[in-house]
Amino acid sequence: MFKVDTTQHVLAVKDLAANESYFLNELGFTLRFRVDGWSFVQLQGFYVMMGECPDDYMAKETNDHSYYAYVNCTDIDALYAQYLKSGALVHAAPEDKPWGLREFGVSTPEGHRIMFGQEISTDNLQEYIQKHQTET
Repeated sequence: MFKVDTTQHVLAVKDLAANESYFLNELGFTLRFRVDGWSFVQLQGFYVMMGECPDDYMAKETNDHSYYAYVNCTDIDALYAQYLKSGALVHAAPEDKPWGLREFGVSTPEGHRIMFGQEISTDNLQEYIQKHQTET
């Protein structure tokens, strides 16, 4: 039977060393391995492979197309506090969204954006979403 084990996100970066350092030091990832212009890092089940592309556009030049991952997790407020302490580039503070998720966002030095979210604890998520759609 088909099963997704993990996802691995691929990023083109101009400066591989600087981006790897940011993922390891500010975002708390661990290094899996490096090979020929690539760095493979992970944060628990969230895998990222960065390839050095010095002549390509930076993600921040693509505006909203720079979002590349949404990570569903638990206790995002603790993660947010950790990222504030580490100096991560936070671009959106935690906020309860009308789609039933509490989320916040970080950016990489080159502008790739990651959102972290968790489901808002509620007995009836569909009712929560409908209520918040009528309020906006």
